[in-house]
Amino acid sequence: MSDSLRLVFAGTPEFAAVSLQALIAEKRHDICAVYTQPDRPAGRGKIETASPVKQLALKHGLPVLQPARMDETAIAALSALKPDVMVVVAYGLILPTLLLNLPRLGCVNIHASLLPRWRGAAPIERAILAGDAESGITLMRVEPALDSGPILAQKHCIIDEHDTAGDLHDKLAALGASLLLETLPAIAAGHIEPTPQDEQLATHAKKIIKSEARLEWHRPAADLARAVRAFNPRPGATADLAGKEIKILEARSLGTPAAGETGHIIRAGKEGIDVQTGDGTLRILTLQVPGRRAVTAADYLNAHPGLRRSA
Repeated sequence: MSDSLRLVFAGTPEFAAVSLQALIAEKRHDICAVYTQPDRPAGRGKIETASPVKQLALKHGLPVLQPARMDETAIAALSALKPDVMVVVAYGLILPTLLLNLPRLGCVNIHASLLPRWRGAAPIERAILAGDAESGITLMRVEPALDSGPILAQKHCIIDEHDTAGDLHDKLAALGASLLLETLPAIAAGHIEPTPQDEQLATHAKKIIKSEARLEWHRPAADLARAVRAFNPRPGATADLAGKEIKILEARSLGTPAAGETGHIIRAGKEGIDVQTGDGTLRILTLQVPGRRAVTAADYLNAHPGLRRSA
């Protein structure tokens, strides 16, 4: 095909594997190598585990390279491949400026936000925490500064009021793969004029730390409900409920006026467990006790009937 490209793919997690799978299935471009991070210990047994991208690449017989960092040796290896373009999706390693200029058409990156909003490591979680009504995918040229490259294409995605980070991750992964396949032929033909980002609109999506997922009942119910969604599936929102540490997997803000002391259960029944917050009521729908499986609030109450009586 005239618009077929010789490309190198660089990515690590499942989000990136969705785009690699799309490229493989399309059979339009020559994937001459796949870069991914070195195998890491995973699971309770801390067994060395290949990344989702590596597993997919090996399944389809693609060459896999796993440098710990992009040093002179790794750059020389990439140069020898003579790629037209390098596609980068959640790779996780810093790409030096020298490497960015090696592919004939440069390096392009799929980012899970509508840049310049939410540059950085956690755009999906930050968008939900902030109450954004929409998110999307940006395909951009990679530049040395974090997520600052000119925009090649974008696609928008509505954030549903009940979307968790896991839900939005899956939507955006599929959207990113679609946008990549649509845009690569135009890149090959030189038909895209990159658009510089507006630096004044840039926001930073800093990495999520576990302590952020601890719910404080003095906060508004609407904020807590967003936190539950943003930290599902990882790291999981945690809270103290009637003296027990729990993980909250699903909750809703009822917005009802104060009816009790902050942090106390004010109602408990088959509809859920209602907790008074600093502003409004949070209804817990699904929860998990450490070491146990996730259960509905109704099932939890069946096992802890005292909560019904204390509400």
